[in-house]
Amino acid sequence: MTLGGPPGRTAPPLDEIDRAMLAELSADGRLAVRALAERLHISRTNAYARLERLLAEGVITGFGARIDPRRAGLGTSAYIMVTVEQTSWRTMATDLHEIPYVDHVALVGGDFDILLLVRTPDNQTLRDVVLERLQALEGVRSTRTWLIFEELPGSVLG
Repeated sequence: MTLGGPPGRTAPPLDEIDRAMLAELSADGRLAVRALAERLHISRTNAYARLERLLAEGVITGFGARIDPRRAGLGTSAYIMVTVEQTSWRTMATDLHEIPYVDHVALVGGDFDILLLVRTPDNQTLRDVVLERLQALEGVRSTRTWLIFEELPGSVLG
């Protein structure tokens, strides 16, 4: 199974403690190693070594804050499905990251080629992103926009 690394690289094996550590850190990325060790019922040395290994292997790619988009002034969110000319999808992915308000870019297989998560202050700004910025990119064949009415909390590992 390949996850997020270079093609052909397999994910490192994770045991039950590693997975529990990832779940704890997903819930609270500021958790001190001492508290993490206590919650997992392992020594601080073991917790620190595991954390360092997960960082070195690229399983943990960083620590950050979870931002509430609405409270940050980004009250309109949408998924945008983009169909592109097949010769342009690699450069297109780079260009999409440069468009303001694009929060996430995923290359996908199926009825469309790229899935975007866009977060804007309002509907007018979303309209401008789609019609003025996105559809103006060379190689874009079509777009479909799905407004997000409500987002439910969740975690990859929780």
